[in-house]
Amino acid sequence: MKCDVYKAGTKLLNTFYVQAEVEIRRKKEFYHYIKVMMLQKFSFERFLKALEEGKILVDFDARTGHNHGTKFRMRQDYLPMLYEKVTVIF
Repeated sequence: MKCDVYKAGTKLLNTFYVQAEVEIRRKKEFYHYIKVMMLQKFSFERFLKALEEGKILVDFDARTGHNHGTKFRMRQDYLPMLYEKVTVIF
């Protein structure tokens, strides 16, 4: 599991988090962007704290025939709490 957490820290080191409302008209999707945040400096300590608080769940996805490995799941709105610096763009 330590390797999986390390991977999360390297893949999510810096990222943008975009919230949008989706409307489907005539079989086409239209997006209304509500909020954009720049998330910087993924924090392993904050990840552990969120894990301890039950905000991150561990999912062991080992099926018969193919092991999909360990997954971490969390509500999308908790993502900014894992970063040291959060900048609201709009």
